[in-house]
Amino acid sequence: MSLLVKASKAGRQIVEVTPESAGWTHVGFAAHRLAPGEAVELDTGARELCIVVLSGTVTVMAGDQVWQDIGGRSSVFEERAPYAVYVPLETRVSVTASGSAEVALCSAPATTHRPARLIEPSSMARSVRGKGANTRYVCDILPQTAEADGLLVVEVVTPGGHSSSYPPHKHDSDNLPEESSLEETYYHRLNPEQGFAFQRVYTDDRSLDEALAVENHDVVMVPRGYHPVTVPYGYDGYYLNVMAGPKRIWQFKNDPAHDWLMSK
Repeated sequence: MSLLVKASKAGRQIVEVTPESAGWTHVGFAAHRLAPGEAVELDTGARELCIVVLSGTVTVMAGDQVWQDIGGRSSVFEERAPYAVYVPLETRVSVTASGSAEVALCSAPATTHRPARLIEPSSMARSVRGKGANTRYVCDILPQTAEADGLLVVEVVTPGGHSSSYPPHKHDSDNLPEESSLEETYYHRLNPEQGFAFQRVYTDDRSLDEALAVENHDVVMVPRGYHPVTVPYGYDGYYLNVMAGPKRIWQFKNDPAHDWLMSK
């Protein structure tokens, strides 16, 4: 099975990854394009949910709580953080678009019935990571310092000609404090949208080694291994990461062959 999930170019659902389709345990992801007045509805069941308003404006109803007309970004490449909503397990949810909108639904198993809450852009830490052609721009949407059972959500913008998730790192071993075990999805966007990027997913013994050409709206699944991204000159890259695993801690290990880059 390929780790690349190609996007649908038409219809409401752009892409979907479930634990069943991925062959893993924790991470679920879906992205939807909504026309004005269109809605996506679901019940969270035994999972928690983080709704990220990637672009446009939507109204979110979670149980008896309503957040009216949240969002407002024209694009994921706009230089501001998104709005998001955390929804606990066993909650009925609807997301209704005020105009054209794109939303991401990020989920993981949960056992705690926390209150649903709005996650405002002002609460999200934005940072610059790396230097030179390894510079990228990070926004922590649902970091491990925020309340949740398993979910971690972050978005990253990588300028054209730059690398990201680099030096190559992995988080597939439950070996804290050195490394945590987290499944991960990458939801890719490109600007201009006819662009492409490359992502490699590989293990030390090369029992897994895939080099993937990703296009706008595609998802790459990372069940294990290192997973660097490179964006060609002329196109900016964006990805939304969803991570979850047995412990809600992001602790990674660099590929020893490339760890020397950290001293440059």
